[in-house]
This record gives sequence, C-alpha cells and structure tokens, in this order.
Amino acid sequence: MRCEVIAVGTELLLGQIVDTNSAWMGEQLALAGIDSHYQTKVGDNLERIVSCIRLALERSDAVIMCGGLGPTQDDITREAIAEVMGVGLIRRPEIGERIRAMFAARGREMPDNNLRQADVPEGATVMAEMPGTAPGLICPIGDKVVYAVPGVPYEMHEMLTGTVLPDLQRRAGVAAVIKSRVLRTWGQSESGLAEMLGERIVELDGAGNPTLAFQASGIEGIKVRITAKAADADKAEAMLAEEEVRVRSVLGDLVFGVDDDTMESVVLDMLRQRGLSLGVAESLTGGLMGARFTSVPGASDVFRGGVVCYASDVKFSLLGVPPGPVVSAQAAQAMAEGARRVLGADVALATTGVAGPTEQEGQPVGTVFLGLAMSDASEAQQVQLPGDRQRVRQYAVISAVNLLRRRLLGA
Repeated sequence: MRCEVIAVGTELLLGQIVDTNSAWMGEQLALAGIDSHYQTKVGDNLERIVSCIRLALERSDAVIMCGGLGPTQDDITREAIAEVMGVGLIRRPEIGERIRAMFAARGREMPDNNLRQADVPEGATVMAEMPGTAPGLICPIGDKVVYAVPGVPYEMHEMLTGTVLPDLQRRAGVAAVIKSRVLRTWGQSESGLAEMLGERIVELDGAGNPTLAFQASGIEGIKVRITAKAADADKAEAMLAEEEVRVRSVLGDLVFGVDDDTMESVVLDMLRQRGLSLGVAESLTGGLMGARFTSVPGASDVFRGGVVCYASDVKFSLLGVPPGPVVSAQAAQAMAEGARRVLGADVALATTGVAGPTEQEGQPVGTVFLGLAMSDASEAQQVQLPGDRQRVRQYAVISAVNLLRRRLLGA
C-alpha cells in the first residue's frame, strides 16, 4: 500500500506558512507501516489540484489531501476531488446543522458561506471526527481512495489517527503493530550519539527490528527514536522497553526524558519529588526561563517566580551582586544566591552573558555564565553557545536547567 500526501494552499508555496502537516503525516504513515514515496504542495487552483490528484493516483494506492476544505471561494479541494471522481457535489443538511450548532455554541451566527463545507462529492463518506467546521472525506475512486482532511493541525491529527490510518491499514491488510519511543537527550551531538551507539546500531541493522534513528531538534536537543514492529501492542511495547534499557546503559544521564517530556517538565518533577521550590534570576534570557517553567501545567507548586534583572544596577540593588563585571561567573553565582534569598526558594538558577550581536565586557558573543544556588552550596559554570541572539538565549535556558538536573542526579 502506497499513500501520497498533497498539501493544498497557495500560502504554502509563498512560504507564508511552513508545511509541518505533511512532515507529521509522513511520520505517522511510516509508523503505521504504510509506504509514502511522494509529497506534493499545490496552490489554490482547480486545474492544478486536479492534475496533482490524477498524477498521485497513477503512482499510489491512496492519497491524503490536506487543506482547502474551508468556507471561502479559494477552498476548492471538494470541487477538485469531485471532478476527478466524475461526480457532482451534494449538500448534506445534517452537516450544515452540525456546523450551525457549533457557531451557536460560541454565541455566534453562522455566515451562509459556511454551508459550502456541507457539500460532499457524491459517493464520498464523511469521517466521524469533526472537531471543527470542516468534515473530513473518504472518496473512493475505483480500487483507490482519496482522503480529504482540514489544514488546521489539531483537526487533521484527530481525523488521521481516528479514521485515515486505521482505514489504510485495513485496506493494506497490515496485521503488525508498529510503535515508537523517543528518548530525549542533551549534551552530545548527533554524530557523537551515533558513535556511542555505533556497535548496537550495526547489530540492529542486521536484525532489522527494532530500529534506532536520530533527529536533531535544535534547542530541544537530539532525539533517539526506537521503533519496534510486533504482532500486537504488548509485544511491541516489550521490545521498546528492552531496547530503551540498552540505550540508556550506553548514554547514561545524557537522556533527560521520554516522548513528550521537556527538560523543564522533568526538572520540575525532580524538584517536586524532593519537596524543593525553585526561583530564577535572568539577565540575557530576559524571562525565557521563567516562561518555559510556567508553561508546564502544575508548575505553581514548585516554581516561586523569577527576577528579570537586565540592568546592572538591578543586579546590584535587588539581588546583592557585588559591584564589578556582570558577565562573569561571580555575578552568575551571586545572582542565583540573591534569587534564592529574595524569592524564598530552596533552589535558584541564574543566567548572565552576551547574546549578541556584539561583545560585552570583553567577552565574545555566546559567552554565558550559569549560576546555581542550593541549600548546601552554590556554583557557576561558563558555557560557550553557538548561533544568533535568539539561539544563544534559548540554549542558555536549557543549559541552565540541565545543570540543575545533573546536580539533582548527583552528577
């Protein structure tokens, strides 16, 4: 079974929106055991969309159309599919009423043009999932099929996982279950991880199952994805668990989390388990660290707050930093100690440094000092971070949080 993805929207071609939907669908198709050899982007033009669908059906067994199901005149995916099917559009009153009810629930009156979303190619089936106003479609064309899903990511995700992937697996006769687990790492390059795991990768390449793959994720570190294929979910999970143990035995505390974990969610859990509270003092990061911590649900039982001390005199007067250079290990350590005292926290982190674009106090761009204060000791660490101003700031945040993680582990 080969499935092709067509993303519809002129804004994708103009670069006004990055097509993350196709990337996500490609990943999900692979995990479901469905081959996908082509992905296409096409603008809002009926002739070109029809041409893309026909070409896709020549070389693939199934096509997923993403986007172009809205209520406006340039949303023409329905019309294009109907033309390829050789049928007309039928307005489904029950869908229209469902859309009208969604507007009413929000206290709004439905514009008449939203009824276009109730138009369905004759012979097509409407997907059960309908989180928004655009229904998803299953459109048979001979022994092949075209699926149409909205371009809104959360709506597309729900339809793909709820209807499209199971239907594709049924059509393909896929009996096996494919599952993945992602180990989140920080502190080593992709090539470094590959070298550390090289012997195991060779073994797995020979066996073919499970598999290891790497994905560089910028300020989120490097992901090591373990994928296993088995007769049922329990066996696949057992294979993942066994391989995770092996990978962790090699990588040690470079692994900070699994799947949807973030560095900050992991550290908050570690502090919570130890009954410790946290505060931060930020200079070059300007509140980014506090924002990341508070983006985690339930952070309030650990995170007491932050001091954004951008100006040097604020560091001196509020946090008790001794007069002198503020881009220094001494300043970072004093900032952490001051934040711990001012915020009444058990633990405090601090950042100071040079984000750019020019050097400061004789220090080159990317020079960052991380401060950490705990009940029994305080310290500072210097790191040299790559990238432009924003990347240096983001890298500084995760480096500081990782410093705390390693200290809590006793590293």
